Amino acid sequence: MSNDQRGTSVVRENKLSDGAPLEVAPSALDLLALETVLAPLKAWTSPRFFGLDNIPAEGPVLLVANHNLLGGIDAPLLFPEILRERGRLIRGLAEHVLMVPVVRDILHRYGSVRGTRGNCLTLLERGEAVIVFPGGGREAIRRKGEKYVLKWEGRTGFAKMALQARVPIVPVAMIGIDDAYDIVFDGQHLAMRPVRWLASILGINPELSPPLVKGIGPLPIPRPERFYFAAGAPIDPTPWLDRDDLDTAATDLRDVVRKALEEEMQFLFRERDRDNGRTLVGRLRAALPF
Repeated sequence: MSNDQRGTSVVRENKLSDGAPLEVAPSALDLLALETVLAPLKAWTSPRFFGLDNIPAEGPVLLVANHNLLGGIDAPLLFPEILRERGRLIRGLAEHVLMVPVVRDILHRYGSVRGTRGNCLTLLERGEAVIVFPGGGREAIRRKGEKYVLKWEGRTGFAKMALQARVPIVPVAMIGIDDAYDIVFDGQHLAMRPVRWLASILGINPELSPPLVKGIGPLPIPRPERFYFAAGAPIDPTPWLDRDDLDTAATDLRDVVRKALEEEMQFLFRERDRDNGRTLVGRLRAALPF
């Protein structure tokens, strides 16, 4: 890999796609609105956070996380917690399907942008903390038998960005929502054919048709399982910068990050299994004065 491929700063137009602002500073009212929207979910799941001090308080960093079932239920709880604990607004890379009017404006207001390589590199070059989910939609739109499975096959883009921008990677693990729902039919089941048809009409990859899930009884309300989050030690990409081949370097770095993330997930599984407050009943019992 030549120096201009992996290390030297690339001159690029200093802007983001879709008119997203380069600098984002949510007002106190914005943060209050976010906390208000998340309050029911936070009360229902009573989340626990570990290792957030591993996230640098300043400077560019790439947070690499796992997607869980349905993708966007648990991650929003992480963002305000990191802002409180580390003083950093995390810039999210949103799925293209979310970049529609109104939704796009809300995402921009809280720092998220369209998930493109150019946007990611622009933010990193500005010293931002950016979060990526290498498994993408396919990891979130789970099928039966894929509980907490990472779907990273062929996904090396995040590693290439870390190498090009020369930024550390922090693995961020999340568990909980996969325990709160059961998949009745995944998106590829014959019964879900109308959903796949509708996805095609809307221009969405039918492979990403959502599953039919149940939580409390037959209802789509998630069981009140606790959510758990953990940030691991930063991974310095420097040892991979001198490789001659970018693809090989990125693949090796991806595998190291994947192993680190899986170790953080195993840590959370152990915390979950010994936590008497994992369920709502356990949390209520612990709150009793007798």
